[in-house]
Amino acid sequence: MRVLLKIHFIVPLTLFSIHAKAQNSLPASKTHKFFSYDSLHQVDVLDIANRIFKSKPGQSDTALSETSHVHFAVVPVVGYSLQTGWAAVLSANAAFSSSKNRNISSISGSITYSQYRQFIVPLHSNIWLNSGKYNFQSDWRFLKYPSNTYGLGTTTTLEDGYRIDYYYLRLHQNISKKISRKLYAGVGIDADLFWNIKEINPDTIVKSDFETYGLSKNETTVGPVLHVLFDSTRNSITPGNGSSLKWMYRPNFEFICRDANWQSMLLEFKTYKRFPARSGNVIALWSYNWFTFGGKPLYLLLPSTGWDDFVNTGRGYIQGRYRGNDMVYLETEYRFLITSNGLFGGVVFANAQTFSNRSSSLAGKASLTTFDPIQPAYGGGIRIKVNKFSRANLCIDYAWGTGGSHGVAVNLGEVF
Repeated sequence: MRVLLKIHFIVPLTLFSIHAKAQNSLPASKTHKFFSYDSLHQVDVLDIANRIFKSKPGQSDTALSETSHVHFAVVPVVGYSLQTGWAAVLSANAAFSSSKNRNISSISGSITYSQYRQFIVPLHSNIWLNSGKYNFQSDWRFLKYPSNTYGLGTTTTLEDGYRIDYYYLRLHQNISKKISRKLYAGVGIDADLFWNIKEINPDTIVKSDFETYGLSKNETTVGPVLHVLFDSTRNSITPGNGSSLKWMYRPNFEFICRDANWQSMLLEFKTYKRFPARSGNVIALWSYNWFTFGGKPLYLLLPSTGWDDFVNTGRGYIQGRYRGNDMVYLETEYRFLITSNGLFGGVVFANAQTFSNRSSSLAGKASLTTFDPIQPAYGGGIRIKVNKFSRANLCIDYAWGTGGSHGVAVNLGEVF
């Protein structure tokens, strides 16, 4: 699960995992097959807590591992960022499987309230049904979200930012069917509802890109979704090997919703490889490409930094830092163990992003699209194992971008 904030300072208040016992117990050997990980030789924060509080052997984590196949991780934290001010966050993640389904399902969510009266409640699910033949995914969010926007393209500066406010309800739902061992295709429906949209203390002399692009108080889009996924990874929380390729197409038509007459397409690729081959270290690569065409999307639904499904693109930049009709993004990361028991790890990473320029975005695809200069970022971070069975980590990263951009990004589960 990914915390939907870019936190510049984080203080864990409590950190613990709960390994829930299933009604029908399973042999330890089968449990390991589900999670594809030598859990008994690893250590997470629950093990440390058991040692500190001297839990009885009968209640030990090892004993639970022999019968459990439902596992939870809960992380309450407090943090600070330029966008949120001080914020309190409660995040939770659950991972589970069954004797008939080797794929790991997960449900994750969080509740956030910030100093600037932002209220954020996301809920994500990735559920495998009927022995892995069907995959059911949900992305539901409610936001009360006063925040910054910086205009269109990548040539803006941090000083160009201005405040907007709105309510946002996102209901994205889809289901996929297994076509072959690693190939899935499916359909869904995406609904995005915005209301009470407004600029806060707008400049009365200079017209902002937000106003120039087109500003309405209430905007709604509802459209069907077609998607195809090739996926050879088994753990969506912390992939250790394999690759995935995702294609998604969403048409939005006025006959469905009067505010919408445009289309979008996503092409996303991820790959993971252990390096060295017999180690627990992983090289990961992520390519995220988001295009719009056939009309003029709502400003708040334009491709933008940090507005991917898990709010993770562009570590080193504040959410919404860059925006445009098209987005091309690439990131690579090296993940390595610090302790052999898996409790602590580290990462180094670099990313690069570019967007269609201001003129192309304002034209609404009426002219040939050209892209602005590429904006890179780089950084590193630490990993703390909160659940050794699902391999969920608490991820704390620091990144530097261009133009003075920098800050901490926090996730429960890997960034990609």
